[in-house]
Amino acid sequence: MSAAVALPPSDPVHEKRLTQALLYVDDIKVTFDGYRALRGLSLTLMPGEMRAIIGPNGAGKTTMMDCITGKTRPDTGQVIYDGVHDLTRMDEAAIAELGIGRKFQKPTVFESQSVADNILLALKGPRAATASLFGWRNRVERSQIDAILETVGLIAHRARPAADLSHGQKQWLEIGMLLAQDPKLLLVDEPVAGMTDAETEATATLLRRIARDHAVIVVEHDMHFVRALQCRVTCLHEGAVLAEGSIDSVSADPRVVEVYLGR
Repeated sequence: MSAAVALPPSDPVHEKRLTQALLYVDDIKVTFDGYRALRGLSLTLMPGEMRAIIGPNGAGKTTMMDCITGKTRPDTGQVIYDGVHDLTRMDEAAIAELGIGRKFQKPTVFESQSVADNILLALKGPRAATASLFGWRNRVERSQIDAILETVGLIAHRARPAADLSHGQKQWLEIGMLLAQDPKLLLVDEPVAGMTDAETEATATLLRRIARDHAVIVVEHDMHFVRALQCRVTCLHEGAVLAEGSIDSVSADPRVVEVYLGR
């Protein structure tokens, strides 16, 4: 990783790009009550790239995503988004507005609402008070919702209550709700936990499809699923990058085998 990018104190975010990377994580360190969760983690993600993040429990995967989304502020280091925004100086709401969406492991959908209405409720719309007053959602084209449902494979279930979906289908619905926010970058945490083999395979296909138009970071333990993503892999260990490259090169790295795959 190159040297840290220096931002002027005033951070005029709309000036020239400081890096061509969509996400530039440079030497971030985080300590919780004396425990060093991140120890100089550096990572670069280019526009339109999908990256799988693997590593043992406690490697720093969740803390890394917390730093990207503003939930945790690192002690030192920088997180530059879209070449101009230092995320370490922003709160969670402002970061979400920039186009960073996060999906947690457990799906959180509106179970009493239909599948289509879940997408409708999640759609990114005008923020002005008048937009809510006059119900802009009532004017959303059905085709806009159906395009998202087609993408996540739920068009045939658009009228069903979300509560009736399988676990895997709820995961896909939540990914659809994330897409409704029109993010540039999606952070997806263990999307296939609890899924059947068929659902796992379908999820890999879905994420590859999404990655044609979005940058995606996927945190996952299932190595068969990671291989199916067909993307670059980063292995974390003790709060830093241990290895990075293709799934074959990372899987063959003796250090990765020792601390992760061999367990």
